[in-house]
Amino acid sequence: QVQLVESGGGLVQAGGSLRLSCAASGTPYRVNAFGWYRQAPGKQRELVATIRGSGSTNYAESVEGRFTISRDNARNRVSLLMNSLKPEDTAVYYCNAEILFGGTHWGQGTQVTVSS
Repeated sequence: QVQLVESGGGLVQAGGSLRLSCAASGTPYRVNAFGWYRQAPGKQRELVATIRGSGSTNYAESVEGRFTISRDNARNRVSLLMNSLKPEDTAVYYCNAEILFGGTHWGQGTQVTVSS
């Protein structure tokens, strides 16, 4: 059974940094694409960033230039480095993985809170 385990959330002051990590396990196949999404209270879940196996990335306009997504293909892991955090970045962040022959899976979410 595929599992995505996230870590690295927490409380940080505005302007600070956090790194989120996510590890995929339970599959012998590669992860075609990783993504980070977030959901703030009362809002819909939104895309933050994605990264494909080739290394190509895509960012939401609101985080472009502040967040960096990276992956370790050998370990089926993805990270999200978040710099210059703003209070509006406060949300539950979810890891997403599209697995070859294995469909799409979600992590349990990790809370990020940015205080002003």
